[in-house]
Amino acid sequence: MTMARFSRWYGSGPLHLLVLICSFALTGYAFVRLFAVRPLDVAIWFVGAAVLHDLILLPLYSLADLTAHSVLRHRPARVPQVPWINYLRVPAFLSGVLLLVWFPLILDLAIPYQGASRLPEGVYLGRWLAITGVLFGASALAFAVELGRIRRAARADEERPSPGHDAKP
Repeated sequence: MTMARFSRWYGSGPLHLLVLICSFALTGYAFVRLFAVRPLDVAIWFVGAAVLHDLILLPLYSLADLTAHSVLRHRPARVPQVPWINYLRVPAFLSGVLLLVWFPLILDLAIPYQGASRLPEGVYLGRWLAITGVLFGASALAFAVELGRIRRAARADEERPSPGHDAKP
């Protein structure tokens, strides 16, 4: 089977298929290892995570995304536009994942984890806020760079004479 035929049949390249198979194998291995040790805890975690995500978190971040779209989309288009929403989504997602993973330490609820990190308990909220600020700042900087690049390209297009403009009568 040729590469083009495989890509047409599968929908992507063979590297994608290999990475997908490896990720499923790693996930299966982790599931088998965890389920063998604590099956009830794994089942409770899995059902709880699905319920928490599907019934609580998905509506919340969908509402936040729709709100951001509705508030910021009513701007007049005087200059070339940059698709801005992902510059807001990516740092918000990364900050949310950090909060989800480390919320017991960030919110100072870490009674079972005391002393495990060897850091004082009060440092995590400030560090999470600092990381969140850096993420949003880096995203704003990337947005500004992209906006400047697009505006420079638009000005260069405006300054370039049209093809029929130089013809002498």
